[in-house]
Amino acid sequence: MSTAEERWFHRRGALARDGWQSVVDASLTGWQHTGIRIAELTDGDELELTALDVERIIVPLAGSFRIAHHHHPGEWHTRLHGRASVFDGPTDVLYLSIGTTATISGEGRVAVTEAPTAERRDWQYIAAEETPVELRGAGRSSRQVHNFGTPQALDAARLIVCEVITPAENWSSYPPHKHDEHKPGHESRLEEIYYFESAPSRSGGNPDAADGAFGMFSTYSSPAGEIDINAMVGTGDIALVPYGYHGPAVAAPGYDLYYLNVMAGPDPERTWLISDDPAHAWVRDTWDGQEFDSRLPYENENENENDKEGQP
Repeated sequence: MSTAEERWFHRRGALARDGWQSVVDASLTGWQHTGIRIAELTDGDELELTALDVERIIVPLAGSFRIAHHHHPGEWHTRLHGRASVFDGPTDVLYLSIGTTATISGEGRVAVTEAPTAERRDWQYIAAEETPVELRGAGRSSRQVHNFGTPQALDAARLIVCEVITPAENWSSYPPHKHDEHKPGHESRLEEIYYFESAPSRSGGNPDAADGAFGMFSTYSSPAGEIDINAMVGTGDIALVPYGYHGPAVAAPGYDLYYLNVMAGPDPERTWLISDDPAHAWVRDTWDGQEFDSRLPYENENENENDKEGQP
């Protein structure tokens, strides 16, 4: 792995700290606008979130959780029903504003996405059925996007979060694009985190091959800075994109690919505007007339009725 890749790409567990499997925050050199925490919990485990000037979205990746959260004017208990895996459709999520303490308990794998801010918003529970699901692209560029934390779906201060499912053999984060310049109405400055998972495909994959499940991910430089990631990615790996063109993210034959995107930046408006690499932007036009991948959408095959406690 190159020195540049070592700085911006981290294997599962390489950023372990304080009971978390991975922690990305401003303690990493050159990183300031976004954060993520990943943990695996078993019955009886608890993880604490302290009262910081960060807003958060708690995202069940696999399993279900209970969140005790404390903020003005009191204490609430919210159940996140979650899902069996990230390939089982949308999950319910919990948005918490700045100055909140919380305790996470339950069983499974959970992500806490973060962005520093001085602005306060109301906390919010978003049920799985309330999550906007977007089917993006066409043909071998078909993918499924869950937009629970985008400006159109959530009133947050800085944080923008979504998740993407790419079926085996498909490409996503493509054409390569960037968001590292402030061009009002055209492009916004956003740091971005990619947290990856991969698994044997729901469409005929070999369940005995789970340990070897992988995809590919690339970044490359733009005028804003030099970056170079060309990596096999699997469950728990994290790529950081401070600037530069990023994509494609490719699901290998036999394996589905998932990534959770966390974005925030210094621009005055919370908006997600991108610029395609001019060398590859023409690819979007080839999607016209192509059929969408019939394997999508991936949905929760064991959906249960969501009950909520302490909802606003």
